[in-house]
Amino acid sequence: MSNRYAPSRLPAPQKRASAPSLTDPVRYPAGASASVLTKRAFLLILMTLLVPGSAQTVAGDRRLGRIALRITLTVWVLAVLAAVLLVASRSTLINLFTNSFASLVLIIGLVALAVGWALLFINTLRLIRPVLLAPKARPAVVVTLVLAMILSSGSLGYAAYLLNVSRGAISDIFSSGPAMEPSEGRYNFLMMGGDAGADRTGRRPDSLSVISVDAKTGATAIISVPRNLQNAQFSEDSPMRTIYPDGYDCGNECLINAINTEVTNEHKDLYPGVEDPGAQATMEAVSGSLGIKVQAYVLVDMDGFARLIDAMGGIRIKAGGWVPISGETIDEASGIHGMPLGWIPAGDNTLDGYHALWYGRSREFVDDYARIARQQCVQQAMLKQLDPATLLSKFEDIVKAGTKVVDSNISSSQLGSFVDLAMKAKGQQMSRLTIGPPDFDASFSTVPDFDKIHQKVDALLAPAPAAGAAEDGIRQQYPAPGPLSAAGALPGALPGTQPAPPPPSDFTPMTTTPDGEPITEEMLNQFKLNGDEQSIRNLVATNGQCAPL
Repeated sequence: MSNRYAPSRLPAPQKRASAPSLTDPVRYPAGASASVLTKRAFLLILMTLLVPGSAQTVAGDRRLGRIALRITLTVWVLAVLAAVLLVASRSTLINLFTNSFASLVLIIGLVALAVGWALLFINTLRLIRPVLLAPKARPAVVVTLVLAMILSSGSLGYAAYLLNVSRGAISDIFSSGPAMEPSEGRYNFLMMGGDAGADRTGRRPDSLSVISVDAKTGATAIISVPRNLQNAQFSEDSPMRTIYPDGYDCGNECLINAINTEVTNEHKDLYPGVEDPGAQATMEAVSGSLGIKVQAYVLVDMDGFARLIDAMGGIRIKAGGWVPISGETIDEASGIHGMPLGWIPAGDNTLDGYHALWYGRSREFVDDYARIARQQCVQQAMLKQLDPATLLSKFEDIVKAGTKVVDSNISSSQLGSFVDLAMKAKGQQMSRLTIGPPDFDASFSTVPDFDKIHQKVDALLAPAPAAGAAEDGIRQQYPAPGPLSAAGALPGALPGTQPAPPPPSDFTPMTTTPDGEPITEEMLNQFKLNGDEQSIRNLVATNGQCAPL
């Protein structure tokens, strides 16, 4: 018989669903000690900085936290995909950044992320509840949160701003036209430097050079064309052949750099729909004269060039000889100038825009090929010094100056491919050819033999010979970057030209006279006052030597 007084069996107690205890200081900070609250505050700030949304998930609005975490995860996935794309197809990634629509979407996305991240930090401050903190801890917590917000949201906002500046510059400088195809496996770009005032009509290129890049390897060759080349040949498809079927042969005034002016002022109707007929016609003349197809041009306004160098903070060069800042021209026919306005000394120099412009422009007391050498050196110094730190710290000034300096018909859709090629070319040897000394006689530009030019250009751009193969005496390679040396001479001169000088950067600046007396500005000016220009020529003869520092 059962004992009715026996205690009845009670059901086993069930565990409640897990929930944070009311004493959990992360979600329920009230009542926690001051030291715990301070640690909690810094922990929530760190969580918001490293994993946006995690602070809200553990200490606040879980729904908001889950939304933020999903966005964070999505951004991380996209970042990983971008890194994979950078390795697998760098040009595609660059094209995404330079494409007008894609960059706009990216800018909007960055701004949205910056605002959202800032709101999460504000929400984190509410979760911290500064009133519960010890008075001494409050300023440190608030300052830390503000710094974290600047580091995160501020960086995203600044990245969006820089991308927007870049987007505007790309649309201002580059064309929206179709992409171009390589010609015989190479991209050929005409680089022109010219003066342009408020009225750009009649601009004459002061320097002309073709940058030829192998479309697969990035192997690069530079062909310098003197501005005084006569009887330039137009390419077969050029409209200018209807006016000059036998070349630009209207006399001593018909130099290749005068084509831009003539076409701009007199023959624009031959180029309907072309934004810059003068530049297009000059490009066709260079194509025909060299026997290659030049597909695009980049025109640099030399007057605005100074602003670009100033925006970079100047350039550093090693100058082989003194260079005059020429005064007013007294005799156009002979090129005689008045007293120099100043001098750029031989040796190591840091040049601002004004002095860098004159360093590349001056041709008084020397021939045109020394000036070409200095121009190339200035370009190389700019490329060498345009490092990531300079670019980021002075980005806006550089881009704003660049939009006033550079025009081009290169399609913006191909910027990624060309940047990728430039990266491949970096560190490779660079081949060079000058349509003048030392590769040709100084008088060659007056009566050029275009068959001979074509042969030299073909040899220059031919695939490099296999190891051990005999050199043809034409193709040359030099470390890049490396400027021309004195009077345009190159290391390893062609057969029949002057002996090879020392490597471009291995020269001693001419800072003293043959008697050992230091060359000074006062000395050079005194020779000028005395009419003794030959002595000046002797002392500045090496000013074509230059190397970027």
